[in-house]
Amino acid sequence: MTTIADGPKSLPLLFLGKDTDPHSERGVECPGALPPASDPDLVERARKAKEALGDKVFVLGHHYQRDEVIQFADVTGDSFKLARDAAARPDAPYIVFCGVHFMAESADILTNDDQTVILPDLAAGCSMADMARIQQVEAAWDALADAGVADVTVPVTYMNSSADIKAFCGRNGGAVCTSSNADVALDWAFQQGEKVLFLPDQHLGRNTAVQKMGISLDECVVYDPHKPGGGLTADQLAAAKMILWRGHCSVHGRFTAESVDDVRARVPGVNVLVHPECRHEVVTKADLVGSTEYIIKVLDEAEPGTSWAVGTELNLVQRLAKQHPDKNIVFLDKAVCYCATMNRIDLPHFVWALENLVAGTVVNPIKVDRETEHYAKLALDRMLALPGKTARD
Repeated sequence: MTTIADGPKSLPLLFLGKDTDPHSERGVECPGALPPASDPDLVERARKAKEALGDKVFVLGHHYQRDEVIQFADVTGDSFKLARDAAARPDAPYIVFCGVHFMAESADILTNDDQTVILPDLAAGCSMADMARIQQVEAAWDALADAGVADVTVPVTYMNSSADIKAFCGRNGGAVCTSSNADVALDWAFQQGEKVLFLPDQHLGRNTAVQKMGISLDECVVYDPHKPGGGLTADQLAAAKMILWRGHCSVHGRFTAESVDDVRARVPGVNVLVHPECRHEVVTKADLVGSTEYIIKVLDEAEPGTSWAVGTELNLVQRLAKQHPDKNIVFLDKAVCYCATMNRIDLPHFVWALENLVAGTVVNPIKVDRETEHYAKLALDRMLALPGKTARD
């Protein structure tokens, strides 16, 4: 587990179907257009604080961050690349991760004991990662054991998961994967066992199994942690090759097959490019499917004058459109939707974290306990030992 805050918090009383709690359902709301950039004074304060810290601080910026934060990043990238970049800078005592919680955990796992990883806002979680809690996954493993299939099942978790879930996979002979190497990880897993428990994103698991591994949809079942036994019978578990966790990305899961049809009708000759966290029916209608880094590469290399509808987080899509004015790059869906939790890392929180460091105070450190770190790193190392593709989100 990780240390993120002290003290219990009371839970609100919500009316069924009428209210939601953004603290327990982080990332599910769609905030619409972002507010204007922060006060220019904050930009200057951020610049001065970073300059004062010099080589003591290394700032990581995920692709989905807002531009006003990205401008201060020493490196940008996907979550795993950034964690490895942090590990490659052992002389920097402070790593400020402008991303979400599971990313900061991965950075802490891969960096040395003398480095401190800081998340400017502890509320920057990930709705997908939050959909797989360790107690739920352990209960699922017990259900698989009761069905007589745990011994032939290999757990594989997407990088977008908590350190606890990565450690669970490490303890039980499994591995971590990214959206770039999920097929390689599944191929490895099926060499170890007969079935895969894929956590926590059902869409990446299903898309990879069906599109790249030749597994049929009938051989994929969804385990729902909110139902007894996952809502599956022992016979269903015995017949399945892919046991998919009922989780999804709150942004990528919003794209629909209708979104693809609509953009094709609106934009003549458009190429539809989506992330594999999208629903299966979206992926099957798209022209190209790939990780965040793949999407960036495709658009960098695209011919001038071509049109692209991109199904991924809006901050990145808008940034790519600005970088390539010679290409028509649009968001796949008409509805404006940023990743709400990524956007919690705003300039006020960033300035607050840096100015505290200048004053000698560390705020919001993310620390993974020793045992969890050991087994999570074991699962990560198994991924790194896989042949072929470079591991990227």
